[in-house]
Amino acid sequence: MSEELFNDFEQISEKAWKQKIQVDLKGLDYNETLVTSTAEGIDIKPFYHQDSHQSISLPQTDNWLITEKIYLENYTSVKQIATDVIDRGAESLWLILPEANEELFELLDIINAKKVPVFIEALKFDRDFFEKLDQKIKALDIDVKLCCDPLHHLAKTGNWMSNKETDLNNFSQLISLKNLNHQLSVDARLYQNAGANLTEELATALSHLNEYLNMIESSQTDIKKFHLNLIVSVGSNYFFEISKIKAYRILIESLVETYTFDLEINIIAEPTKRNKSLYDYNVNMLRTTTECMSAALGGADWINNLAFDEIYHKTNEFGERVSRNQLLILKNESYFDKVSNPTDGSYYIENLTQQLSENALELFKKIEKNEGFIDQLFKGQLQKMIKTSAEIEVSKLENQDFVMVGTNKYENKEDKMTHELELYPFLKKKSRKTLFEPIMETRIASKIEQERLAQEKSNL
Repeated sequence: MSEELFNDFEQISEKAWKQKIQVDLKGLDYNETLVTSTAEGIDIKPFYHQDSHQSISLPQTDNWLITEKIYLENYTSVKQIATDVIDRGAESLWLILPEANEELFELLDIINAKKVPVFIEALKFDRDFFEKLDQKIKALDIDVKLCCDPLHHLAKTGNWMSNKETDLNNFSQLISLKNLNHQLSVDARLYQNAGANLTEELATALSHLNEYLNMIESSQTDIKKFHLNLIVSVGSNYFFEISKIKAYRILIESLVETYTFDLEINIIAEPTKRNKSLYDYNVNMLRTTTECMSAALGGADWINNLAFDEIYHKTNEFGERVSRNQLLILKNESYFDKVSNPTDGSYYIENLTQQLSENALELFKKIEKNEGFIDQLFKGQLQKMIKTSAEIEVSKLENQDFVMVGTNKYENKEDKMTHELELYPFLKKKSRKTLFEPIMETRIASKIEQERLAQEKSNL
């Protein structure tokens, strides 16, 4: 039926389409008018056609899980919160563990009864505690993932958790835990939140991962399969972010082929903080919605949403409920989980994915040629690269080449935020000794917002 239908239409070549467009342009230059160049070195064409399209096989992904993030502080209240958010629709939990506490085991028993998988982000390394956790998992029927990423800590703080030798030995011990399925984690959110463009983010994260893979290979381990937790932030460039997540899978799968072991990838995604605004904060809900859509269509496995007031309010039930409901609507009412690989066949997304992968691979090779991730951090080269891209982005915002509604366009002059701040929404500077200048997360609207807050206070 479909073949007969399409046979009724005459095939139109790419050349014919382009000629028609040039006629309609009435003398304007085709490239200058319709082709857009991006910071990633990609030229976006006005249309894509099968005549020049090189089809690629995009990674196949399973269904995604609605994820809720919980900070483990007061375990009495946390147990109630965990039960409540699961009953309200959370399908997986992201637990942030500031320090070892065996009350976590009681919490896991409660979660186990609910049959919900868990991702534990450990902010400190505790060998004995992790070994006890590994043993605890034997009695559980749920999937438990554990993240402790010393290279992320190094890049973000400018210091090792302890020292290089101890941190890398701890990493080796972590990936040897059998019941935890030999897990390693790469937290790549830092690079996007600090202002890296997509090519830089992909290449830096790949180099970050490659440091770990080199360590595993050098250890001559008998383990033949590891599980990777890749944590990413998703920005507002809708189609590019879909392609970025797909490019992550392609690049990692290609990289692992050069090693003697297998790697199963689990991508945990959440919206970026970089484009979130203090003023006209309800727009943040629109931003996080499209960013979660990109994560789902791109093939993320777990998706956590950020509350619209995340940057200036302490965790609160209303903000968390709204963010969870956004994901519930995407999944249960917009059916973002019903179609397997919905972007297959899109020339545009396939083209973007391929170009991002190629550009990131080229940059990755340059980083590796210059002694790799750790060496480039100590030399300050990665920081310089990301900072340059971040400054370009801020400049575009200030010149209105990049629009943020409520921040540099359609501002509500009556919007006052001075008395709303429960958290300091800007980069905190603290004098301390570091091995090198760390990569610092910054929001793109910070400068404009600080000036506006200062004006508010002067008018009090």
